[in-house]
Amino acid sequence: MIKYRLICGDCNLIFDSWFASSKEFEKLKKKRLLNCHKCNSLQIEKSLMKPNVLNRGKVQKEFLSKENNLIIKKTVKEYQNFIKKNFDYVGNNFAYEARSIHYDKRKRTKGIFGKASKDDIIELKEEGIETQTIPWFDDKNN
Repeated sequence: MIKYRLICGDCNLIFDSWFASSKEFEKLKKKRLLNCHKCNSLQIEKSLMKPNVLNRGKVQKEFLSKENNLIIKKTVKEYQNFIKKNFDYVGNNFAYEARSIHYDKRKRTKGIFGKASKDDIIELKEEGIETQTIPWFDDKNN
């Protein structure tokens, strides 16, 4: 796998994309299968990229730093508070309630949150019902 920084020739959007090989990029470009996700242009070119060299020890220290963990924890708690204030809690009935909302002609004005198994989430997705999974910290454990 190789990651390229790409640039749109029309709107100058810069984005990254992964390819199986450098030949794969050229093959997709030649078949006109590469396009800009902003303006849908086919004028996509590779730009210069610096190599990404990782210092394993430094990365682990930064990732495991107490300050970094506190920032992550604080951000997740802010999301949780927002969800609690703006969504209805349905507990373990999340999959049932999500289906009820999706298939009911009368739409709810407020979203829901609750608990669902991985199998439930997969089944909902197969039915075309959008869901999101986020980490959740219990107030008792923090």
